[in-house]
Amino acid sequence: MPANGDVAELLQLSEESNAALLRGDADRYFALAPLADDFTLMSPFGGKPSRAKQVAEARQSLRQFFKDGTLSVELVQAYSAKDLVVLALIEWVRCAVGGLPAQDWQLRVTLVYRREHFAWRLAHRHADALGPGITLEHAAAIARGEYA
Repeated sequence: MPANGDVAELLQLSEESNAALLRGDADRYFALAPLADDFTLMSPFGGKPSRAKQVAEARQSLRQFFKDGTLSVELVQAYSAKDLVVLALIEWVRCAVGGLPAQDWQLRVTLVYRREHFAWRLAHRHADALGPGITLEHAAAIARGEYA
């Protein structure tokens, strides 16, 4: 079973890697948080999940997508097993995204790390911008595709 030190290490790694990405430093992000070959990403913007190959191929565009970001992280819960750690987080972000002016983002994030050959790899990331909460009616409109 991973020690509490593994959880603390992965929490710090997550914060450092995501902070780098939000500054537009995709190379540092991928160096700090290598992806598992079967990695999946469920983006905070919705849509179909992305796979490791798609995310790796998007490295150049990721350098331009995020600008001048800052990040702080709140650990909600951590779960660990022999070679698996799951972190449930709130990411507090201030960032310019996709050409929009800088703004605050509160993301609910789930990260799944898997140990492969003595090294931790990021196997899954799911994030959504629902931290502040939305109404049932707003959620229903999104589910109907009215905001697509």
